Amino acid sequence: MDISVPGTRQRRAGPLAPPAKGHALTRGAPAAVAVLAGAMISLVGLTFDTQWHSEVGPDTFFTLPHLILYSGPAMAGLTSLFMVLANTFAARVGRSADPAVGGRSVAVLGGRFSAPLGYLVTGLGSASFLVYGLWDLWWHGLYGFDAVLESPPHIGLLLSISLSMIGSLMICAAGREHRWGRIGVVVSGALLLAFNAVPMLALAPLNGVVNAVSAGIAFLAVTVMVATATFTGRSGTAVATAAAHTVIHAALWLFAPWAARAYAASIGLPLRDGATGDPTLPGLMPMGIIVVALAMEGALLLARRASWTPRRTVAVVGALGGVLTTLLSPVQDAITMDAPFPGVAHLLASAVAGAVAGFLAGHLGWRVGTLLRRASGPLAVVK
Repeated sequence: MDISVPGTRQRRAGPLAPPAKGHALTRGAPAAVAVLAGAMISLVGLTFDTQWHSEVGPDTFFTLPHLILYSGPAMAGLTSLFMVLANTFAARVGRSADPAVGGRSVAVLGGRFSAPLGYLVTGLGSASFLVYGLWDLWWHGLYGFDAVLESPPHIGLLLSISLSMIGSLMICAAGREHRWGRIGVVVSGALLLAFNAVPMLALAPLNGVVNAVSAGIAFLAVTVMVATATFTGRSGTAVATAAAHTVIHAALWLFAPWAARAYAASIGLPLRDGATGDPTLPGLMPMGIIVVALAMEGALLLARRASWTPRRTVAVVGALGGVLTTLLSPVQDAITMDAPFPGVAHLLASAVAGAVAGFLAGHLGWRVGTLLRRASGPLAVVK
């Protein structure tokens, strides 16, 4: 899993130019897959833990959902630490670090370490997760149990995992000239979208005429899909990201209720009175995201034919995606939770909020996609 290559090589210009001959990109794949697997395990653990709170109730620190949740960042963090140390050793012996493996190298702690940018971000997220995990352990020791998801240490844990997932996106983006890198960008984008449906619950106190949580999820969804589409510059990327999200969503929809009930039965705990078995976290994920992606891709195609500027394109495409995502949310709630369908005034207000959120998210996603291209950059020598 060596991330360095002897000497200095130049790559052909272009964001999707074929890789230079050699094995640097292939050697970078196992570490990228390990970090991506850590992100997936984190999502599974959070889904399991959220369902446990909904179906069973309070828990202690050392439960199976918590252990799964904590193993994901641990896997990503240890992998990142190894890659940083490997990159530092390569720099010390005068080898050039290939930015296709984790991204451009940056100096850390006054130049004592040389870290690929993607692995640095993932490592920082995992390290902060450890800190908040110790706080969570103290919290459980002080109060004995956790009754709510929104405890202070939990918020820190969720944000830490989100940072690690952003790092995994950067790592996969660095390998954009290889198939595993492009697939990894789609999968990591889908994981980021699925996982961050929970932090969006922080917007619930703002709910009123407009469902702020739905608008927040629309902002996140449009940002991720525009970012991946901008990064690859290929038609169909937004649809691929949405399709990956749909597969993950379907799997978790089946897994969450079964896992919580099977684990409760295995340790002899009863379910809550009135537990319905409805998937908690998967119920927050946008089910109609594939429809939104198809509409956005169609708008992108029309914009290309009309030769629109990038700013105008992302503004229109983003606003369209925001409106559709927000309006599909009450439809999803009506189907999955038998929620009453909102009135016309609520739908109009939601459409306006979704358009604003999508407009802003389109511009943000465009800039994120551009930054992902630049973060990998050409081959550089780290000294």
